[in-house]
Amino acid sequence: MNFPDLPALAEPGLAARVQHAIDHKTKPLGALGRVETLALQLALIQGVERPTLREPQLAVYAADHGLSRRGVSAYPREVTPQMVANMLAGGAAVSVLARQQGLTLTIADCGVDAPLADGAVDLRIAAGTADASAGPAMTGEQAERALRNGVAFVERLPGNALLLGEMGIGNTSSASLLMQRLTGLPLADCVGRGTGLDDAGLTRKLEVLGEALAANAHALGTLQLAAAFGGFEIVTMAGSVIAAAAQRRVVVVDGFITTAAVALAEALHPGVLVACVFAHRSAEGPHARWLQQLGVRPLLDLDLRLGEGSGAALAWPLLTAACALLADMASFDSAGVSNRE
Repeated sequence: MNFPDLPALAEPGLAARVQHAIDHKTKPLGALGRVETLALQLALIQGVERPTLREPQLAVYAADHGLSRRGVSAYPREVTPQMVANMLAGGAAVSVLARQQGLTLTIADCGVDAPLADGAVDLRIAAGTADASAGPAMTGEQAERALRNGVAFVERLPGNALLLGEMGIGNTSSASLLMQRLTGLPLADCVGRGTGLDDAGLTRKLEVLGEALAANAHALGTLQLAAAFGGFEIVTMAGSVIAAAAQRRVVVVDGFITTAAVALAEALHPGVLVACVFAHRSAEGPHARWLQQLGVRPLLDLDLRLGEGSGAALAWPLLTAACALLADMASFDSAGVSNRE
């Protein structure tokens, strides 16, 4: 399918001007560490010397997974619609953090196995994917539809920043399968405990995901991989990442599952990765390996493993601080402060 064109986000002239401005602020060279790197990244994403963040949107993409019926999660499938309702009622962690940070929270139902909840955005493909351990989780047409839904969803959102969140029992399994096929790492290196599996549960998860890999060995192209292993929420999110990068929106990536969506988006449309700020390193074991494979460094390491977009919301103040420092901090010349010799 055709995706929107990506702007050139690596502009050497702009990068040099912004770096010069950062280096001549009233501080020792590099003293603000990675906040300086973040400020430069935000400037390059937006294509301006002084980036600003307006009307930030935290979108939680929700869907159910056929693999959840195979005992790959510590929680039952019914938790997905229950947590969607909790988010909409304002009681979930992401709801609290969105309010506290001034983020607009939207819940997008991409395929929850329950009637559409009042207040959720309807991006439904079906009532959950098929069981990937027996064949593709979705059809090729469904995968393309999910991508198109994700693009159209972002094009309707205001603002210039998209924070990614997700909800779906079983979605760490989908992310693990995508990780294995996109990175080539051994399956055991791509599978974690998700919502808290014990040793027996982890063994069971590995067995089921091994079946899924075998059942979909024919899936070779990236779109085929998306159909074989992706949840509706992950593939929809990938479409949103592509659209956001094309519009020079800052994309704030949460944890393991949202990283799967970004990696899928990058494989489908190379170049989107540079628009992404990775919020944190999850306590889900494979996440650190995937971040390393992607060549990115997260802002935080707080042993988070909740998902929902909670890590993205917690990292948000660092982005606003980086913009403020770049815009408002005095230079040596403007403040009349002696510079280093």
